[in-house]
Amino acid sequence: MLGWAVTFLIIALIAAVFGFGGIAGTAVEIAKLIFFVAIVLFAISAVIGLLRGRSPRTPL
Repeated sequence: MLGWAVTFLIIALIAAVFGFGGIAGTAVEIAKLIFFVAIVLFAISAVIGLLRGRSPRTPL
C-alpha cells in the first residue's frame, strides 16, 4: 500500500513539473490518503499483535 502512495507522489511531482496543477493536486491528495490508511492499518495490526502476545518471527 505504501508503494501506491509513493507512485501517486511521483505522478504528482511529474505533473507539477509539467504544469498540470489539477492533476498534481489530485495525485498528492490520493497519495496522502493512501499513506494515512497504511499507517492506520499498521497501527491496528501492531495493537492486535501485542494483544495476542505473539512474538515476531526472527529470520533464520
